[in-house]
Amino acid sequence: MSLEDLLQQALRIHDLYDELNLQERGRVWTQEEFMLGFVGDVGDLAKLVMAEAGAREMPGGRTALEHELADCLWSVLILAHRYDTDLEAAFRRHWLRQLLLVPHGNHMWPQSVIN
Repeated sequence: MSLEDLLQQALRIHDLYDELNLQERGRVWTQEEFMLGFVGDVGDLAKLVMAEAGAREMPGGRTALEHELADCLWSVLILAHRYDTDLEAAFRRHWLRQLLLVPHGNHMWPQSVIN
């Protein structure tokens, strides 16, 4: 599944949440509220990562970890969409620059790694 496919599915889910929120609350979430929801999901993910490493107790195990990773991915896709960001292009620009600028051991990354 491509990033664009994931985005389209995320947007369908987003639209369903908008419909639900309009029915139940009379309004949809703002960009800031989506960000706050994402922060909450990242906090939950952090606890589950710690549990996976044995540093704390947390119910749900691996299934809960995968659930939170999916929640975080959904939030990133929706935030990128709401801020009119081509996430794939931004990712490539950022990480290509990192690969070109960050030395690998005593030499730069091989061209085969960058391409």
